[in-house]
Order: sequence, then C-alpha cells, then structure tokens
Amino acid sequence: MEIKKAVVIGAGVMGSGIAAQLANAGIEVELLDIVPKKDGVPAEDRDVIAKGALAKMAKDKPAALMHPKNIKKIRPGNTEDHLDRLKDADLIIEAVIENPKIKSALFEKIDAHRKPGAIIASNTSTIPLKDLTAGQSEAFKKDFVITHFFNPPRYMQLLELITSEDNDPETVKNLTKFMDEKMGKGVINCNDTPGFIANRIGTFWLQASINEAFDRKIDVEVADAIIGRPMGIPKTGVFALVDMVGLDLMPHISASLLDKLPDDDGYCKIHREIELIDKMIEDGYTGRKGKGGFYRLNTEGGKKVKEVIDLETGEYHEAKRPKPKVSAKGIKKGLKAMLEDKSKEGQYAWAVFKQTMAYAAQHAEEVAGNITAVDDAMKMGYNWKKGPFELIDEVGADWFAKKLEAEGAEVPPLLKTAAEKGGFYRVDTGNLQALGIDGTYRNVERPEGVLLLSDVKRASKPVLQNKSAKLWDIGDSILCLEFTSKSNAIDEDILDMVNKTIDLIEDKNNRYKGLVIHNEGEHFSVGANLKKAVIAVKTFRYGAVEKIVKKGQDTFKRLKYANFPTVGAPSGLALGGGCEILLHCDGVQAHAETYTGLVEMGVGLIPAWGGCTEMLTRATNAPKMPGGPMPPVAKTFETIGMAKVSTSAAEAKDLLFLRKDDKISMNKQRLLSDAKSRVQDMLKNDYKPEEPKNIRLPGPTGHAALNIAIDGFYLNGMSTPYDVVLADQLAEVLTGGPQGDMTQETTQDELRDLEREKFVGLIKEKRTYKRIMHMLNTNKPLREGPDPKKRTSHQLRAEMRKPSLLARITSPFRSAADKPKAVNNNNKPSCDVAPKQPKPEAEQKPAPENKKTEQQPQPQPAVKKNGKSGPAR
Repeated sequence: MEIKKAVVIGAGVMGSGIAAQLANAGIEVELLDIVPKKDGVPAEDRDVIAKGALAKMAKDKPAALMHPKNIKKIRPGNTEDHLDRLKDADLIIEAVIENPKIKSALFEKIDAHRKPGAIIASNTSTIPLKDLTAGQSEAFKKDFVITHFFNPPRYMQLLELITSEDNDPETVKNLTKFMDEKMGKGVINCNDTPGFIANRIGTFWLQASINEAFDRKIDVEVADAIIGRPMGIPKTGVFALVDMVGLDLMPHISASLLDKLPDDDGYCKIHREIELIDKMIEDGYTGRKGKGGFYRLNTEGGKKVKEVIDLETGEYHEAKRPKPKVSAKGIKKGLKAMLEDKSKEGQYAWAVFKQTMAYAAQHAEEVAGNITAVDDAMKMGYNWKKGPFELIDEVGADWFAKKLEAEGAEVPPLLKTAAEKGGFYRVDTGNLQALGIDGTYRNVERPEGVLLLSDVKRASKPVLQNKSAKLWDIGDSILCLEFTSKSNAIDEDILDMVNKTIDLIEDKNNRYKGLVIHNEGEHFSVGANLKKAVIAVKTFRYGAVEKIVKKGQDTFKRLKYANFPTVGAPSGLALGGGCEILLHCDGVQAHAETYTGLVEMGVGLIPAWGGCTEMLTRATNAPKMPGGPMPPVAKTFETIGMAKVSTSAAEAKDLLFLRKDDKISMNKQRLLSDAKSRVQDMLKNDYKPEEPKNIRLPGPTGHAALNIAIDGFYLNGMSTPYDVVLADQLAEVLTGGPQGDMTQETTQDELRDLEREKFVGLIKEKRTYKRIMHMLNTNKPLREGPDPKKRTSHQLRAEMRKPSLLARITSPFRSAADKPKAVNNNNKPSCDVAPKQPKPEAEQKPAPENKKTEQQPQPQPAVKKNGKSGPAR
C-alpha cells in the first residue's frame, strides 16, 4: 500500500514536528488534537491547539518545514469533530502524552474510524509495544507498530521501529521503505525493550558523565570539552546536551527506565538524584527553554554574557571556554592517549568511557540483536561520529578488555569475544564485516539503492589522487570526484583534479562516460581557502590571485561544456566556490538538508569563479522572470548582495542555486546512488552540453538604479560604508560594466572578465583584508561601524574607483611569474572574449588550458551575520 495521506494525533512538539516532516515528504496531513476546555466549557475555536501548532511551525527557527509552502499540506482539526478524516488515511501516528490509559482509549477510537489495513504507529519513547496493544483487537495488533522519532524530526535521522509477530511482513516492509526514502530516516529495527536502543545507551551515558563530574569535581565546561570532540561527540558534550533536551525531561525518562528495568541493570545501579539538579528544575532552570540550565545567558552592561554553573556552589560565573590539556592530547594523539592520561581530567574521560562502552557491550543482544544497530542508533540519534563498538575498536578491544580486567571490572562476554578475534569490525575482501552475537563475522548489508562512497573506498583504490582530491570508480563507467581538503575547501589541487578528470573522461581510449561530484564530509564545501588568500595579500602577490581566479573560471567553464554529463551531489554547506562548482554542473542531486549560497560579500569580495555569470544567466532564462534586462539583474543583485543562503534544497530552487528540474534526496545515504542514476539517465538520453547563451544587460543606467537602492539602505543605517563599495562593484559586474548596452548582447566571457577584474581590485583593499581575517578568527562576518568621516554613498563609491596608493606603488613591480595571461588573447579559445562591435550570436564552446599555476585559491566566506540575510553584505 502506498502512503499518500497521514493523520497525526497530538499537536505538541513531537506531533507537529512529525506532521511537518510528512509535509516535507509531499504527504497530505491531518493534524488533530483535543478540544480544550475551561471549567468544562469547550473553547470557541475547537481547533485552536492544532492551529496554534501550525502558527508556531510557520515561525520556528530552525524551521521544521523545508519550504514555507509545505504548511499548506497540513490541515488542523480536533479529535471530537474530525475522526472521520481517518477513513482515507494510509498512516495514523499517535503522539499524545505518555499515559497508557489515554493512549489505549485513543487507540479504540482510531480502530473504529480507520480503513482496513491503515498502519497505526505510536511515537512513544517509553512504553513497550506489548503494553500498548493489550486489550486491542486482533486487526489493530496486526497493523500496529512503534515509530520512535527523535526531536526535531526534520533534522534527526534516527527512526527506531518496533514491530511484533502480529504484523504482516509486507506492511512492515512498505512502512520501512516509506520512512527511508520519503521521510529520509535511518530506520533501525529494535527489540521491544525499555528505552529501545538510543535512549537506553544514551541515558546511561548521560547519567555516568554527570555522576563522575560531580564526584571528581570536574567543571561543567571542562567535562563538555573532554566528552565532546576528542570522543567524536558533538561540542555540546553532556551538560549542554541536557540543557538542549531539557533538565525537566530527564527525570521522566529516568523514571520510565527505572520502572521497567530489573534492579540489577547497570542503569539502576548508577542512577541517583542530584540535589543541585532538582533545585535547578524547581527554580525554573530547565535548560534552553527555561531561564537557563547548566549554561545560561545573562545581561551585564547591555551585553549578553554566557555563564556556567559551579557544580559545588550552585552559583553562576562567566563561561571561559577552557581547553584542557587532556582534550588536546585526545585530538592530536588519539582517543586512547586521552584515556591513558593519569590526570584528573584523563581519569574522568576513562571513567565515563569504560562504563558506557561496557554497558553497550553488555546489552547489545538484548536491545538490538547486533552491534551495527547500536552503533547506527547512537550516530543518528545522538550525533556521535562513531558508535560504541566503533569507539572500542578505535582504542582496541583487547586493550579495553585487559584494562577492565586490571581494574577488577567485569568484562562483558561480547567484548571478550571481540578481544580474542581482533575487534568488532573487520574488512574482508573489501567488504565491511561486523561481529555477530554468536561470535562470527558477517557482511554489513546496505538497503537496496544505497551506495556509500566509504564502501567504495574500502574495496578499491583511487583512479587519481592528489593532496586535496581523489577520483573513484563507482561502477558502470561513472567516476566520483571527492574533495579531501580541510572542510572540503576548494584549492588549486582540486582545480587540477577537475581538469585531469575531464582529460580522463574525454579520452576515447578510456571507458569512463560520466561524473558525480560528491563527498561524505559534514559539508560539501565551505568555499575556497581563505588562509592561502591571506598569504598572497600579505606578500602583495596579486598577480597570483588573478591567476588562480582565471584558472578557476576556465576550469569550471570547461566542466560545464565538457562532452560528458556531470551531476553534483551536495549535502550540508555548499558555499562560495562550493556553490559555484555546483552551478557549473549539468544537474544537481541535492540532499534535502543542503544549505547553499554565494556569500563572498561577507569577506569583502564578489563571486568570481563564474558565480555572478551563472546566476545572472539563470535569472535571465527563468520562466516567470518579467521581460527586459533589469528584472534578472535586480534578482541576482539581491541574492548575491544579501549573501542569501538556502535553508534547504527546496529553497535553493527558489533562489536559483538549483534548477527546477534538479532532484532532491531525502535520505543522505541514498544521495550518491541517486546522483549516479541521474548521470546514467543523461547518457541514455544522448547527452549534449548546453549551448552558451549571451545576455542583454542594462549597462550604466541599470548600475545607477541599483546604486539608488543601496543609497536608501545606507541612509537608513542598514548598510555599512564598505557594503556600499562592495554593492557598487557587484552592480557594475551584473549590469555589464561601462560598456554594457541593452541594445547589444554581452557574452558570458565578458562577464567573467568583469568578475575577475573587480575581485582582484577588492582583494587589494585593507577593508577586505580585515573582513577576511575576522572571518578566519571568529567564523563570523565583520560588520564595520558608522563612517567617522560621514561620507555620502556617492563619495564612498568615488574613492573606491580611484587607484589606491598601494596599487599605484605595487602595480609596476609585479613579477613576471605573477603576471596573468592576457584575458582577451584571441589565440587561446579558453580566454576568448568577443569584441563589443560587432556582437557574436553565441559564444563558442571552450577548450580550456590545463597549465599548472602557482597554488593560490580565491577566498570565500562561510557565514552571514547572525545567520540572517542583510543588505549588501
């Protein structure tokens, strides 16, 4: 049965979040809740709870909806008047209060109103399935499962699925496929045990970490620094995570586990109530949703100050962001080195590690029946980079077992087996294998349609590689280009690899036919290497900067017009140069959580690897764009000038970073396979590269119009003085420069020349240098204060157009090595720019050069102020 319509009952935090994700998946949703009553009198608006949830959903940050229009797929209602809406629902999800009696009464109503075969799912996190189905009909039991989502449902990939022997296997298979492919979930099959998998292990880990911090007098900040990055755990660590979840929620989770677990369970043994935490909850310090928690924001002298609680005194003091030596050791020398450290902090790390990992090994069979489910649950549910058994393998199962024995601690049987056999995981003939509960290794199976680059890398060697990129054969004559630089920043090595890849695929003696650009990093690419740009600026090597900009333009242009299809497959951030390479791909298969944009204005630059050119071309050819040359220019100016970044792949289509026919993968694990299929489809349809398109641009008159708009921002204090300068430079590029004329066409090569010219001019500016350094030091854009000279916007622009003293001094002394190739050398097709008179009908397909130049990347920023768009950043 295909799931086309769903009902969610319970419009609280979890219910509304699940409804939003269903809408993101394209499903029509009914969101129902009770009719509130005051003194027994029903509210005038009987749907007020569900409507309030939708109103909150529309404003939530981070957004539960991937696109604002998705809210139209959700209809509010109530459980007294609208249960008839269940009759055509394929999936009914219950997300009401964790009270078995309330749930049981609701289930009887659901069973009476649903159509035969409709799946009923509970989002319970604490109540066993057998308790929920007690007293219900046999038909109900057949169609009932537990689907435990993690909060927030849009961003947390884990879905714990608990089924029973009563379920029809085909129903479970269809539901799993829906949750995987449509909802983007990593579906983990769990046993029907208290806390299931992630919360059973995760709650133990939190309790052990908090206990040991109190007992060993470890400061909150220090504990988070130790438990966080060195162990591959998010920087929230433990205490900041509890603040995020809510201190007041923890007692409810604990009570549920204590009620269901036997007294000799490890969690029951270590659980204890802590007086300070009880008092914090009583006083309203419940975490981020309350007055604060272990951390809080206070205001002193009009400024917000982050404070942290002292676990001994209960008093708050300013947070200092300590960097414990043991954490640095763990990051530099590895986890094992930190666990062996004899300092108080090292002993804290070991105490938490040994208890948590031993508990996971003790209960893996009970909660999951295999170790991979436990590892995956912790990675997807708690955002650990490695699961418990992967962490044990990192330090060595034999080492861990022996260290436990030396301390007289119990060694779980599963850990003993792993120690004897050499670890929980191994690679056999290129296949990843996991140790089973029975002591034998089995291949780790992937769901159908999942292709992971990590699996490809494990089983093969790269076709090509250098310091910043690797090229992999992913089968069926398709290659995958992987960035391997820090943060996947694009540098000259990556440009070289792109050119070598093009050479390889276009060589008729090779069998390769298409390309996917993809990596499995947290982010696709944060842009170009700012640090290397700084080196060039400090040594006045502006010629080297111009060369790398030209090389990037030629390389991306060559990629766009190559005789084979290229599909970009991004996830996470794709900013600056990372966005520009996607703009030059024939298609994009984006993960739903792709955040892309051209944010160069934040570091005092403009996009110059073809970003302005491609965005302007897309805007000009957009189906609903009004006629005339000015509307597409204004649209592009707004997008780039305000450094807009999409909050999802769906929104990236609105901003034109993605085409309307680009595809979106909800599940990140399916991204590479989906992208490969796109390449294959293009090949089946006799792929041909698109033809270059010339553009009519408004020239100086359009430039003046854009400056008038910026003048308004400046006069109202919404733009800084340097914003005015940057916007003027961007406006000149987008309107075609001084020679721009709406009666004649401008070629894409002419636009690239303008990009490069303005970029090189801006890189010489001290204000740009300050913005770059501020970004490198703080990871935030610099916002300059008001102009002390109180110059008008006209005066600011006029001063920028004068050659600076530095430019006049350094220009005659450029070294021959730094001097860029002539941009209008008509003997070199890759650099051709048609003369203004007469205008060509269309550009010719490029044949870029592939000469090596000195490594010097173009800088790109990574963020905007407060994560929001602003005028002319």
